[in-house]
Amino acid sequence: MLVQRIEQQFIDSADLKYQCAQSLAPRVEMAITAIMASVTGGGKVLACGHAEGIALAQSFVSAFLGRFERERPELAALALTAEATGLSSMGTDWDAAAALSRPLRALGLPGDVLLIVALTGQEAHWSAVVKTAHSRDMTVVALTDAHGGALKQTLSDTDVIIAVPHESPARVHEVQQLVLHCVCDGIDAQLLGLPPNPLSPME
Repeated sequence: MLVQRIEQQFIDSADLKYQCAQSLAPRVEMAITAIMASVTGGGKVLACGHAEGIALAQSFVSAFLGRFERERPELAALALTAEATGLSSMGTDWDAAAALSRPLRALGLPGDVLLIVALTGQEAHWSAVVKTAHSRDMTVVALTDAHGGALKQTLSDTDVIIAVPHESPARVHEVQQLVLHCVCDGIDAQLLGLPPNPLSPME
């Protein structure tokens, strides 16, 4: 019984990723284009998330500062979530919107990209954070669930939303992680060229 349930989890995850391959690929390409334009133009990526999205945002920043799968020069990225945590630990009464918006106003510059990894997009603080990014002439790349909530309504035509068509938070975050891996791979491919036989199975 338990083995069958585990197998079904793998199947459901694989099915969703297969469904998203064609529908999300153009949006992921748009995100890569926006981020590539920023980092090659002297800009940076400021990343933040909610719930499990915090870990995904921090992992993305690590891949940018370090490496994804191939060696390359470091790229400018910063996890705003870490800055927000530091502000909260100072004993202030700021809410999530203020804790993220303050470092965003201090560090964000025109041409930078704000990367948001949201659980649903319905969290109240995202609208204020997006408005802060727009006030700094930044582009927003937002990862959400199928609906995008109030966050989707705040985005402009030049922003990019990648909405995973599913209701389960676990499934959504699995696809969001893959999306971020695709972004890292796409940036590396443009900077370093395509690796030989990237899809060859390991021997």
